[in-house]
Amino acid sequence: MNKKLAAALSGGAVLVLALSGCSDDEGNKVDDWAKTFCDQAKPQIQKRADAHQIIISTAADSKPAEIQAADSKAFQDIANADRALAKAVESAGAPPVENGEKVQQDAIKELNATAVAYEGLKKQVDALDPTNQQKFADGLQGVADGLTRIEKMDQNALSKLEEGELGQAMAKQPGCQKPTASVPPKTSGSASPKPGSTSDASGQASDSAEPKASTKPSGKSTAAKTEE
Repeated sequence: MNKKLAAALSGGAVLVLALSGCSDDEGNKVDDWAKTFCDQAKPQIQKRADAHQIIISTAADSKPAEIQAADSKAFQDIANADRALAKAVESAGAPPVENGEKVQQDAIKELNATAVAYEGLKKQVDALDPTNQQKFADGLQGVADGLTRIEKMDQNALSKLEEGELGQAMAKQPGCQKPTASVPPKTSGSASPKPGSTSDASGQASDSAEPKASTKPSGKSTAAKTEE
């Protein structure tokens, strides 16, 4: 029943996942900025990865009430992480690159807007009636559609930070590397959806593509944007 949400996450943003494409020395100022930001961002990136895993782990044969609780918590966790990432960008200051102040302000604005959008999804999930399976499945489809739109916002949130020498400097920082979700995936014996649920999308997230320093979902890693 939760497969639509998991499918939306599988191709979406997860904010600052594995970054690659390092070049030679980018300069101390750029490296210092990247370290300042990535050190603060690391726990938030982990929080997002865990939230995405929660959604994916409830995508098999969980009960509606379990899906509702898991998704509600995951959306709030991602919203909190996005706000914390916005503060990390603000705390790090304007990056020492061309138009650095604008890059910083745009990232802060977009991260905060994404946080508000995820809280909207949480409210939408909380309003669903888990006792009516058909209506719950229909409502969950609407949540999945909303998630797809928000993921596009996530993909752009830190895209400018990941460009050029700044992105290359971030690639060298452990705090901006791809996290491993600390929430263990469920090993259900069946992934068949319950009656009335959606079943035309895979409940598993794909992460096999070679990561790049990009927030675009075309097989590249994301700075939400890794999605969560």
